[in-house]
Amino acid sequence: MEIMELATALGQAIKADERVTSMNAAMEAYNTDEKLQSLMLEFNVQQTALQEEYKKPELDQAIVDSIENRMNDLVAQITASEVYLAAAEAQKKMDALMSEVYAEIEFQITGRRPCSHDCSSCGSDCGEHHHH
Repeated sequence: MEIMELATALGQAIKADERVTSMNAAMEAYNTDEKLQSLMLEFNVQQTALQEEYKKPELDQAIVDSIENRMNDLVAQITASEVYLAAAEAQKKMDALMSEVYAEIEFQITGRRPCSHDCSSCGSDCGEHHHH
């Protein structure tokens, strides 16, 4: 089998994986959650307003503080949202899957395993040279 045929097959297998379908569902929920999207939209508006303030020759610290406080409040609301947390968790699982896939491909090519885990789990005797 040619490399590109194998890449196509691998891509299709990954796309069918539960971690990918979960991530797609979580991202769909994230992108269609009206409350979350309105918070994100306001955050972007506040960010633009902050950039405009910084362009002014005379910085009004009270306005800057007010905008920054509102942005912090918005971030807190966004990151506490169940929909946001579910999407972030699903993204983490998909990233871990992709790391495993890349690590396996790299191992098959080079015979070396990239250290993609918490080194404390192997007492760092896994044959890898750790640079801390």
